[in-house]
Amino acid sequence: MLKHRVIPCLLLKDQGLVKTVKFRAATYVGDPINAVRIFNEKEVDELLFLDITASIEKRNPPFKIISEIAGECFMPLGYGGGIRSLEDIGTLFASGVEKACVNSYAVENPSFIRSASETFGSQSIVVSIDVKTSMFGKVTVHTLSGTKNTGLDAIEHAKRMEQMGAGEIFLNSIDRDGTMRGYDVTLVRKLSDAVTIPVVACGGAGTLDDLGEVLKKGGASAAAAGSLFVFHGKHRAVLISYPSRRELQEVLQPSVTTQGGAVLRSE
Repeated sequence: MLKHRVIPCLLLKDQGLVKTVKFRAATYVGDPINAVRIFNEKEVDELLFLDITASIEKRNPPFKIISEIAGECFMPLGYGGGIRSLEDIGTLFASGVEKACVNSYAVENPSFIRSASETFGSQSIVVSIDVKTSMFGKVTVHTLSGTKNTGLDAIEHAKRMEQMGAGEIFLNSIDRDGTMRGYDVTLVRKLSDAVTIPVVACGGAGTLDDLGEVLKKGGASAAAAGSLFVFHGKHRAVLISYPSRRELQEVLQPSVTTQGGAVLRSE
């Protein structure tokens, strides 16, 4: 049993799967149902679907397609995008979704997170925080698929969301999204140290070693990735994949060395 979760993060747009780079240039990568079936065979830990245009378009989550996805999904499923009411969450949970991921509306109406956690249980309410780092090093929260800079400090927002009852923080770096050049481990570490609830790191994974680094050095409870699991090779050919248990154990489990007859573990 692995200590940490590794989560494919899949983006929905117009009922198809896409992948972005720094939240721009959405590239079509396939059908969500086919992707779920492949991930079923790979026995992934958990899946997260995010509708990247629902909040911008001010529409409800695409309940029909989410219900179809949940009907095919054999692992825990999370969904985010366009959630603005307890009724939205109730409908998602009734369709088979286990975690509701709230982003823009958590900034607009922080008390909604308290109401949602009190109604459905904090373990099922995730607050997604999309962040950008300025040239001066300030890390601020952005909403509406990264188009609106709220000016909120990312760490302070995460702490407030924990106080409101969020059971988990999903931290996504806009600067690293789709670049495959590694997570912002320093930021993940700061945020993980600032809250007591689990933190899922997302944005930048390009190798399995990146997963291990953000979990061991960044203190994240889980690592999420998109490009790593949908692209293959330098030309970014579309290929849905997921590492084997053995491959994950090699990068996620503490390394064991011996020194002077003693067994040493390094996280």
